Amino acid sequence: MLTDFWTWIMDLGNSKTVALLIFFTTFIGIVLYVYSSRKRSERLESYRYMPLMDEDDADRKVKAAEASQAKGEK
Repeated sequence: MLTDFWTWIMDLGNSKTVALLIFFTTFIGIVLYVYSSRKRSERLESYRYMPLMDEDDADRKVKAAEASQAKGEK
């Protein structure tokens, strides 16, 4: 039984399909994780322009996001 499954997976056409299903479900899982919580979504959105900010401005935004997250958890 297991050897039949292994030979089926080793077939090049089937392994591509299995890999596609694994990566697609992983991608959907990550997207659901990121956007499932409103607080998490807002926190990640606050990091959007971080590469374009000055260092002081970025530090202030990160501290504000962490403070709002800590306040929401308590």
